[in-house]
Amino acid sequence: MGTLAAWYLRNADQAVTVLRRQGPARLDKTLCFADGRPAQALTLPVIAPAALRAPIRRLIVACKTPYTDDALAGLPLAGDLTVLRLQNGLGSLEGRLPGAATLIEVVTTTAVKGQHPEHEIVAENHSWMGGPATPPAWFETLARHWPGLAWSDAIRERQWHKLIANAVINPLTALHDVANGRLLEDPALHAEAAALAAEADTLLRRLDPHWPGDSLPQVMAVVRATAGNTSSMRADAQRGAVTEIDAINGWLLRQAATLGLALPNHERIVAAVRERHPIGKQ
Repeated sequence: MGTLAAWYLRNADQAVTVLRRQGPARLDKTLCFADGRPAQALTLPVIAPAALRAPIRRLIVACKTPYTDDALAGLPLAGDLTVLRLQNGLGSLEGRLPGAATLIEVVTTTAVKGQHPEHEIVAENHSWMGGPATPPAWFETLARHWPGLAWSDAIRERQWHKLIANAVINPLTALHDVANGRLLEDPALHAEAAALAAEADTLLRRLDPHWPGDSLPQVMAVVRATAGNTSSMRADAQRGAVTEIDAINGWLLRQAATLGLALPNHERIVAAVRERHPIGKQ
């Protein structure tokens, strides 16, 4: 998603630089769009954080959540920093930004799949930004170049809906090494999904009495729409990479702990993911 966001920003005449501690001095990618549009080449300059000569005022954080601290380490962040957060889960930037920073959360249903180090497959859908009371001055221009992008005054609700979907689909498909659609086909996995969704709804109602709950049908709609897909956590597990369990189900458990609320199904699945994939322990 970071690569795709950079593409949209470049189309909106914004300069984009990749921060990377080592490697080539430029990033070359080809974006292949699922709707059949011609492939687009994207070349971005790369700079090491140590070479920066001025504080960063606009930053996109799009790395996997376990790498957030490493990505931010040593960056000269301006006091009036604006951050776009394109990450799964919640809480990854808490306590990590200057006190006066503006955090804009991004929720998207667009899919970007890396089929090759130089190629990304893009299936565009809908994206929302929100957080501040009003959109920044540059938002309208960017929205003209970012298909399906809208400003949301209810970004937290959108985040929570996506969080529950991720908290159900990701760990179950990672643990059982199955495509998303298996959660519809296998009665035992469907029952586990229902239990996870119900627990999450119980917590979110405690955090916000207006939370509508009954999230399972929405989760299953996502499963149905992505039935043949491999979830990001399953893909991470398959290649032995660190998982994002701590920012997804782990966030739910941390919120529950502050309320003295038990979420036994989420506790079990977090423990199972960490046992199966020790590298993912946080």
